[in-house]
Amino acid sequence: MDDDRIFKALADPTRRMLLDRLFAQDGRTLGDLEAGVEMTRFGVMKHLRVLEDAGLVVTRRNGREKLHFLNPVPIRRIHDRWIDKYTEGPASFLAGLQRSFEEEDRSE
Repeated sequence: MDDDRIFKALADPTRRMLLDRLFAQDGRTLGDLEAGVEMTRFGVMKHLRVLEDAGLVVTRRNGREKLHFLNPVPIRRIHDRWIDKYTEGPASFLAGLQRSFEEEDRSE
């Protein structure tokens, strides 16, 4: 997977909203996903194509319907590669600092 495609796909609020909808209920049709969105069917299809190209959404045909499913693996890979390593040190430091303050409060 190409990290740049994933970041580009996640950069748009409409695409993040579509991912949230698939997270809430997987296996949705285009009609389900476009309901309540103030955008044309073509616009939703265009956003879904970007998500598919990034590997964040996979599709499967069920008769005449095309179902869309969230693929969380690329997001997890981005997390592991770009987020986790930057939060580990500061998070550990802050947790230790919090413990120090709590111990200081108890000793007073």
